[in-house]
Amino acid sequence: MEPGSHKRRTQHSEEPRRSSNTSRSSKVGPEPARVDKAGKHSKNNDMAAPPAIGFEGLQEDPPPKSEHIGLEAYGDGRSPKNGAAPENIELSESNKEDEPLKDDKQPKKAEKKEGADLYFHDGIRRIDYILAYKKGDSEKDVRRAAKRHEFENNLREEGIELEVEDPEPSQDGSADGNTVFVKLHAPWEFLSRQAEVLKVKMPIKENDMEEPISILNCLKKIPSPFDLSEEFIKPEPKYFTAPFVREREDEFVMEDRESFFGMSQRNRMVHEILEKCRYDPDNKTKFGIDHMINNGSYVAAYPLHEGDYKSKHSMLTHGPQNDRHLLYEEWARPGRWYKYQPLDLISDYYGEKIGLYFAWLGFYTQMLTIAAIVGLVVFLYGCISLPFDPVVSELCEAKSWVNYTMCPQCNNRCTYWILESSCFYSQLTYLFDNGATVFFAAFMSLWATMFCEFWKRRQNELDYDWDLFGFEEQEENCRPEFEALAPDKRVNPITKLYEPYVKFYRRFPRFMASVLGIVFMIFLVLAAVVGVIVYRIAIKTAVAASGDAFISSQASIITSITASCISLVVIMVLQNLYDRIATWLTDLELHRTETEYEDSYTFKMYFFAFVNYYSSSFYVAFFKGSFPGNPSEYGKVFGLRQEECDPAGCLQELFVNLAIVMCGKQFFNNFIEIFLPLILNFWRSRTGRKEQKAGKGSYDQWEKDFDRSELGPRGLFKEYLEMAVQFGFVTIFVASFPLAPFFALINNLMEIRLDAYKFVTQLRRPYAARAQDIGAWYAILVSVGNFAVLSNACVIAFTSSFISREVYKYQFDKLEGYVDWTLSSFNTTFFEEGTGPDIDTYPDFADGGLNGTRVELCKYRGFVLGPNPPFDLKLDYWKVFAMRLVLVLVYEHVIFIVKFALEYMVPDMPDFVKNEIKRENYLAQQALEEITRKDMVAKRRSKMPDGEKGASASGYQ
Repeated sequence: MEPGSHKRRTQHSEEPRRSSNTSRSSKVGPEPARVDKAGKHSKNNDMAAPPAIGFEGLQEDPPPKSEHIGLEAYGDGRSPKNGAAPENIELSESNKEDEPLKDDKQPKKAEKKEGADLYFHDGIRRIDYILAYKKGDSEKDVRRAAKRHEFENNLREEGIELEVEDPEPSQDGSADGNTVFVKLHAPWEFLSRQAEVLKVKMPIKENDMEEPISILNCLKKIPSPFDLSEEFIKPEPKYFTAPFVREREDEFVMEDRESFFGMSQRNRMVHEILEKCRYDPDNKTKFGIDHMINNGSYVAAYPLHEGDYKSKHSMLTHGPQNDRHLLYEEWARPGRWYKYQPLDLISDYYGEKIGLYFAWLGFYTQMLTIAAIVGLVVFLYGCISLPFDPVVSELCEAKSWVNYTMCPQCNNRCTYWILESSCFYSQLTYLFDNGATVFFAAFMSLWATMFCEFWKRRQNELDYDWDLFGFEEQEENCRPEFEALAPDKRVNPITKLYEPYVKFYRRFPRFMASVLGIVFMIFLVLAAVVGVIVYRIAIKTAVAASGDAFISSQASIITSITASCISLVVIMVLQNLYDRIATWLTDLELHRTETEYEDSYTFKMYFFAFVNYYSSSFYVAFFKGSFPGNPSEYGKVFGLRQEECDPAGCLQELFVNLAIVMCGKQFFNNFIEIFLPLILNFWRSRTGRKEQKAGKGSYDQWEKDFDRSELGPRGLFKEYLEMAVQFGFVTIFVASFPLAPFFALINNLMEIRLDAYKFVTQLRRPYAARAQDIGAWYAILVSVGNFAVLSNACVIAFTSSFISREVYKYQFDKLEGYVDWTLSSFNTTFFEEGTGPDIDTYPDFADGGLNGTRVELCKYRGFVLGPNPPFDLKLDYWKVFAMRLVLVLVYEHVIFIVKFALEYMVPDMPDFVKNEIKRENYLAQQALEEITRKDMVAKRRSKMPDGEKGASASGYQ
């Protein structure tokens, strides 16, 4: 869940985080010295931001500076004075005079103050990124050292400042004594240049637009227990923004250069250079931190967390000590499971890409609440009406061996059985197959449409608030791998610049190889499904032939549970295998941008997951029992007699399969995502914690983060895939599993907090990646929602007994006698050869004096003439079949018409957001005109004699 967000300033706020949820980062540890416009360290930070050029009359007075900076980690909560390093942090001699930092080894301090490990030894320069590598003396290590030397020299040439923590005994190194940490700091010159290249949008004027008065906005003002704590998280004023330009620095709302760019922006800019920096001057394909990690030159690269996520002091008395602490207390703690998410704070800390994921997950969970409530009502209706259903009552009272002796369910070893033994299955089926099922299936089809439409609207709001509009077209650069490996060049039709390019005839073979790889894996999945089908047939035969009457009567449920568990194991194994194959195939395709790469990878993985996760459910829903034949000629699969559905139908088996696969997958994924990193992190950090406890050294933040697990380049993909697969279970088969939304809601409430806990406590801080939307997942969700309409129509028509009940009720105006109407009689003398039971007599416990006598007639499920040949289909079969087709056609046409109407009625973007965009564009245009006019006046004045310049200036004023 999440509250509304807002467009906010992107620079650090001097206000403590307890009163703001939108500043880019609250400082932890020593506050860097302020830097004036000339780039020098300032002795005084009392200067107000200069007025923005080009916004005279529009630029408002800057907000008053706060007296506190939120450094509760120092005990008194006061900020450092005059922008200098705190007194409790010792400056090295080489840096007291502002001399350039060298890679010389620094003396190890006996004790480090809290927060000092977020800065260089001078206590002034903030650490923006960490590179870690292992020392060694082998020939391979020497080559790696040469690559690191070239790589780091190139970083220095880009303007990055470096400091090394060596693991020698006299140094602040690692606990294992073998890991070297290279600390990176990005100065203003580098940041401003990168911001201009990346078109980073920064604030130019406070937003003066007012949201329109509406019922929804009024409802948001009403306090609720789901709201975030206003004491710690309050919205800042919203700002209009524009792409940063160094020459127009004074146009932007800036308190000082040091805090202008937030920490997420800083680490993103550094990461951009790390991705493109070369480590081999003779080979243009040898570049990038990813390649350096893959070849072992470095073992890790990551930005730092902003301190510990826990504090010795209560937040109520001391406030949050940093953004990470605030995120834990207000977001990641299990006790906050019912609260909205602080989306702006998440976006500020982890980047907009991760922020969008949690915004989408929260929105999806909110929408699931409605679906879960309706699903529970439908399920409760089934529970309440169960005792009064005449069909269930009739089946449970079918105890007469004379009238309800059922044909054997397997060849030879299975015996005759009585219909009353299916009573439990009929009761279970009715809970999910009753009069409310059709309504709920239609409701969920429309719910899926409303979810997608309202998310598109919500996403557009976030895109504006987080400056994401146009990111993919304007800001996203080529992937370094594409630039290095693309064999051709062309002129970009937009920029008119030469850029790497892959011609069609070179791309086509790569594309075909990818298609063939996907087809192979799909056939592998289908082969696994066939294997499970064969297992189902064999195990049902074995269980049904058991000498124990109770076990043989539970053959269907035992088969369903064990087969579903096997399917789950096969699904997880194949999913992990295909993950590696899909990565290789997507690399082979050589995509230009990261967005194109991720979209291609996503479609491959989801298409495979769709077949992998849903194939067994499709078999049970639409194929099992569809062609069973009759006892004179059974239907066969690979020479084996096909499974038959219980006389109560196959719906209860579909429910069991869905419940096991859906819930089992979620439990397994949660275990892997949470407990595995927890165990690994505890084991890796044991040495550092032990040494710090023994007083042998400090366990610095870069070491703590190094010992944590890594999110990975596509870490969010698995999160999205898990939810997309769940969305399919919730929509595609909801007609047979009305409790699916409820189970999904419970899972997601835990998933949000588990993911939050994982990100805050167990993972390294990922670089703050940006994304304009949730990528290919939106198209996937829309497609699944549309497919769910047809799927649910077919489940209701062909899998459930809804149509056959209605046809019988229409013919006879009652439901009594329905069970007998759905059964066909068979003369046992016409059994197909080799299929008759070995024991062809009634069991000893048969009533009516039948025990020991030969069975002459038995019954089976179907509309077939009998008991003697010819075994043709009854007219009732064609009536029911025709009505099933009618239901599918009517249902899907009506639902699709309503869906398209809803899509048309719901606008993709709120009107007030459109007005804000227009206002922002107007201000940017006005600023450009003002700058142009001033440039023209300055040029004209430069050509005038000195005596006329004053008069001209006066005239201008």
